[in-house]
Amino acid sequence: MKFQLIKDRMKNIKLAIIAVCFLASCANKDQFVLNGTLKNAGDLNKVLLYEGDAVVDSAFLNENNEFRFRRTAIEPRFYSLVINENQYLLVLENGDKVNFVADFAKDPQQYTITGSAVSQKIQELGAIQREYNKKLNDIEAEYSEKVKADPANESAIRENSFASYQKVLDESSNATLAFAKENKGNLAGFYAMLSLDPARYEQELITYADSIASKFPTNTSVQSFVNHMAELKVLSVGQKAPDFESISPEGKAVKLSDFKGKYTLLDFWASWCGPCREENPNIVAQYDAFKDKGFDVLSVSLDDNRSAWLNGIKEDKLTWTHVSDLQRWNSPAAQLYKINAIPASFLIGPDGVILAKNLRGDSLEEFLSQHLN
Repeated sequence: MKFQLIKDRMKNIKLAIIAVCFLASCANKDQFVLNGTLKNAGDLNKVLLYEGDAVVDSAFLNENNEFRFRRTAIEPRFYSLVINENQYLLVLENGDKVNFVADFAKDPQQYTITGSAVSQKIQELGAIQREYNKKLNDIEAEYSEKVKADPANESAIRENSFASYQKVLDESSNATLAFAKENKGNLAGFYAMLSLDPARYEQELITYADSIASKFPTNTSVQSFVNHMAELKVLSVGQKAPDFESISPEGKAVKLSDFKGKYTLLDFWASWCGPCREENPNIVAQYDAFKDKGFDVLSVSLDDNRSAWLNGIKEDKLTWTHVSDLQRWNSPAAQLYKINAIPASFLIGPDGVILAKNLRGDSLEEFLSQHLN
C-alpha cells in the first residue's frame, strides 16, 4: 500500500516535471533569447536593441559583462544590436536562442554568433563588403597621394582612379548579387539586395521583389520594398512611358505623346539644381549632334519661379521643348514618374517604350550613336 502510494507520488512528480518542461518549451517558442558577452568592454555598461529606427529594448551588463534580451518576433525580423559606435545586424524570430560574443580589445566586427543561421549569413556578407570597402578606400588614398605629388596631372590621375574604383564597385556588386542568389529564401539575401545601387540594378531588384513578395507577407521591411518596386516596375526599361501633359513657357499644352516616332530624352531638371546645370552642356551637345537623326528632348522643370526657370533655359542655351507647372516636387509629371532626385531622365523609343534611364555624359552619346548612326 505504501509502495503504491510512493509510486503514485513519483508519477505525479514526473507529470509535473513534464508539464513544467512543456511550459518552458512553449515560452521559448513564443519568444527569442539573445545572450551576449562583451570581452574587454571597459566602461561600457549598456547595450541597445533596435528594430528599424526605433529602440525597442536596452540591457545593462552584469558583473561578467553579459547581457540578455527576450522578445517576441512571430516571423524573422531585422534587429540592430548597438554597442557604443558599433552596430550589428541580426535576424531573429521566436524560438531562436542566440549567443553573441565580441572582444573590444580586438576588431569589434570580428564577433561570433551562434543560434541564428541567417544572422551568421549577414555576418558573412559584412565581411565581403568590408573587403571591397577597404579596396575602395585604398584607391581613394592612392589618388590623393598621386595628386599631391603631381597636381598638374590631376585630370589623368582622376580618370585612372575612377576606372579602378568603378571596377571594384562592379566586383562588389557582382559578389553581392551572387550572395543574394545563394540566400534567396532568407532575409540575408534580401538585405544584400538592398545594398545594391538602385539606379544601376533596378531590373534585378524588380525581379527579386516579385520572387520574394509572398515569402514574408507580414514583414514590414520586405513588403515596403515589394510595394516600392511594384511602383517602379511600371517605369522600368521595357515598359510604356506614361503619358502626361504640361505647359510650355508660351502657355502651350505639351504632351509626351507628341514626341512619338522619335527617340526622346525625358529630362527632369531645375534651374536651382547644380548637377542638372553641369549635365546640360552634354545634353546640348547630343541634341545638336542627333536632332536631325530622330532625337529630341522634352525637359520638365521642377522650378517654382518662372523667371529663374526661363533664365536657366537661356543661360544654358537649351533650345528644345520645355514644360513646367512650377510646383517643384509636387509637379504631376514628377510624381507620375516617381522623381525624388534630379537630374533624372528616361530615354524613350519611337514606340513610346522606355529604353534606358539616367544616361549621362558619355553614356548618352554611346546610346544615341548606337541607335541613330
